[in-house]
Amino acid sequence: MTRLTPEPRVVGSSKWNPGRVARIVVMSVIAAAFLLPIIGFIALAFGSQENIEAGRSGFLGLAGMSWDNIVYSWNQITGFGPGNGGLFQQWMLNSVIVAVGGAALALIAAVPAGYAFARLRFRFRKTFLMATLLAMVMPNTVLVIPIFLEVSAVNAVGQLWPVAVIMGFFPFGVYLSYIHFMTTMPHELVEAARIDGLSEIRTFFLIGLPISKQAIALVAFFSFVANWTNFFLPLALLTSSQQNKTISIGIQELIGASPLFNATVAAGLDVKLYLPQLALATVISMIPLLVMFIGAQRFLVRGQTIGAVKG
Repeated sequence: MTRLTPEPRVVGSSKWNPGRVARIVVMSVIAAAFLLPIIGFIALAFGSQENIEAGRSGFLGLAGMSWDNIVYSWNQITGFGPGNGGLFQQWMLNSVIVAVGGAALALIAAVPAGYAFARLRFRFRKTFLMATLLAMVMPNTVLVIPIFLEVSAVNAVGQLWPVAVIMGFFPFGVYLSYIHFMTTMPHELVEAARIDGLSEIRTFFLIGLPISKQAIALVAFFSFVANWTNFFLPLALLTSSQQNKTISIGIQELIGASPLFNATVAAGLDVKLYLPQLALATVISMIPLLVMFIGAQRFLVRGQTIGAVKG
């Protein structure tokens, strides 16, 4: 006799039940609230001031988009500055120098420091770790004036190298590396290396560093983003030299030189920057961040679980 087995009951088998429809609608509204301003801002970079003033840009400015507009806006941006211009390109290059240089210094300092906090035992270890946490949550604005006085004492105000060196001070990277080594590097592995006669430095380079690729990528990403978007430090140290400004304060100067915001200053300039030019300059300044995010995305997704499991 064949025994009939009842079919399993499928909970929520209706594909379009009211709960699912409601969730889709809510998420679609939230996604539109974030995406529509971004689309409109990018479309603005492809538009023209004449179409904007005449109201011919259409919904989100999509009707006024053209490649000729963006070529004209690019020529206006690159022509900004004394002589033949070129300030915008110089600001972008300066930002790359200080962001990459600061990120490299942050890696050199943060990863070994995180390893030391996690796997070494030394005097005042907890005190130094607490000081690192305090430095991590301290607002940057509090440190601007003391940093300016120190840089001024060595006559380096207006130069790029002090900014890159100071940006290499990245307490969050130290803490992130500390959590990584605490959770992914067993203490028994370190003890085995010591028994085999490896020094602490060789243990770090031969064992700790090869398993810290994820932490290195995360520290590099967060440090680069923090350096690229840093505003107060370049504003305090680099405003004395127009050629040495970074793009974060350069965008502010472009806005201040626009007839839309400062007609008096713009009246003496040969290059006039309006909304499409300002939008294009802002979009270009975000491209390095986008490239960095795409390159580190795999590590960012995996890094969400750092510290969740200790083994």
